Amino acid sequence: MAKRSKKYRAAAERIVSGVLYTPLEALKLAQETSVTSFPSTVEGVFRLGVDPRKADQMVRGTVSLPNGTGKTSRVLVFAVGDKATQAEEAGADEVGGDELIEKVAKGYTDFDVAVATPDMMGKVGRLGRVLGPRGLMPNPKTGTVTMDVAKAVKEIKGGRIEFRVDKHGNVPFIVGKTDFTAEQLVENYAAVLDEVLRLKPAAAKGRYLLKAGVSTTMGPGIPVDPSKTKNLLED
Repeated sequence: MAKRSKKYRAAAERIVSGVLYTPLEALKLAQETSVTSFPSTVEGVFRLGVDPRKADQMVRGTVSLPNGTGKTSRVLVFAVGDKATQAEEAGADEVGGDELIEKVAKGYTDFDVAVATPDMMGKVGRLGRVLGPRGLMPNPKTGTVTMDVAKAVKEIKGGRIEFRVDKHGNVPFIVGKTDFTAEQLVENYAAVLDEVLRLKPAAAKGRYLLKAGVSTTMGPGIPVDPSKTKNLLED
């Protein structure tokens, strides 16, 4: 096991064992215990009481963070004709048809989100080997297969994020950056929480939100009280 840095150990010592923090307390603590010398990413995770192996218990969606992510996503759009023009005008970083598909097929993945018009998916679908493992395959459930490419690009650039439950029942997501205010981080956390709760599968039985936590890049994990789902700006 790799030896933790002195900064990390000092940060971890501030987290009281056995304590479940409110979202506001946890996010303030995450800012205070950040171990990097630059504004680092604040991440969250929810552990859900679902069985992701079952299709009727899959939790997947998108949410627009009210305060953005602190990072501008690189957006690639598979489209031709008028739709390609609309994507470019909306601020897409790369737009194209067959040539762009060929470029990605050779391993190009220098982008954060891929969007496609429905008519392109017959060809884009063949890129599963490259896009699938990286979570970059366009999907109608996350609004990335759409005729309204301009709207999709603008929303993604404005702070829309995707989330999905992994095979262990965890939903990881971006909350923001450590140079946000604590209130901005809480508002972003609450936006994701509300959407995850809204998407609770009917087939999921028992407790749904089992655990929650936040952390910063290379920082220690901070446990959050999963029962705190309302009035999150209160300590």
